[in-house]
Amino acid sequence: MMDLDAYVTERGGEWHRLEVLAERRPLSPDDADELVMLYQRAATHLSVLRSRNPDPIVLADLSRLVLAGRAAVTRGGSGFSWRPFTGYFAYRLPAALYRTRHWWGTLGVLLVAACAALIWYLSAHPSVLALFSDGDDIQQEFVGYYSEYQAQNFALQVWTNNALITAQCLAAGVLILPVLYLLWTNLLNTGVVGAMMVGEDAGDTFLTYLAPHGLLELTCLFIGAGVGLRLGWSWIAPGPLLTRRESLVAWVREGMLIAVGLVPTLAIAGTLEAFVTPSALPAALRITIGAVVWLAFLAYALLWGKIADKHLFGTNTEPRP
Repeated sequence: MMDLDAYVTERGGEWHRLEVLAERRPLSPDDADELVMLYQRAATHLSVLRSRNPDPIVLADLSRLVLAGRAAVTRGGSGFSWRPFTGYFAYRLPAALYRTRHWWGTLGVLLVAACAALIWYLSAHPSVLALFSDGDDIQQEFVGYYSEYQAQNFALQVWTNNALITAQCLAAGVLILPVLYLLWTNLLNTGVVGAMMVGEDAGDTFLTYLAPHGLLELTCLFIGAGVGLRLGWSWIAPGPLLTRRESLVAWVREGMLIAVGLVPTLAIAGTLEAFVTPSALPAALRITIGAVVWLAFLAYALLWGKIADKHLFGTNTEPRP
């Protein structure tokens, strides 16, 4: 004979959690997985109770809960809905950017400082710079690069190239060393070009043509590399609560969230590089446009990201497996 009170007491917490998740929007990836699991378990509980002929009130309440769980799990399956997209861009992406901020923020500061030091050193030592330079008119070549192709074609080319580099940093992060190699290659290229421009007394031109798109573009690269390195670190130092596999899986999921979000962000950077950087607008205005877009992205990632992270995960500081 089933002890109905004991059965309800033992499983009441799961049923209450299912009810909470069925009404919550948007759901984090972990909450969505939990919702599916709790719905399946509640359906099993309902089947058990029906076979034992329990209290009809308990049976009716649990039936209602299972129907609500099923509706929450399958919501949006009958037609197109913008809800997953709005939930992703409003909460999941900024929360992921915020949770990884120490990695990509620190990496960005270090790389910018290293690039500035490299430009200073090479420009002060022409004999060393000559090892990387063929002596061409770098200023004309540098400025002409941004207007060599039609703007729309150039924007697409830049977008795909930067997306590829960022994706490589993310994907290779689990091995760590390939990310460091990619970063060094890009750092060296930028440092050499910057030093050559400074050597021709065209440092202001270098910054004018780099800043409008480079602020956002380089930030995306720092994010991709920083999150990639965090993936590698997840299996080296998984922490006391997770196994190496669980830690890696959790951070791979976080990395995928960010990778998808960087695609439209890099498209914006490519648009700036193709239409704003080489335009006839005053240099101050071009830099201002790039800076405003960049600051808006940082506000989205850091200020709104903090709010979104608290909304989705509360006080939890690590992604869950």
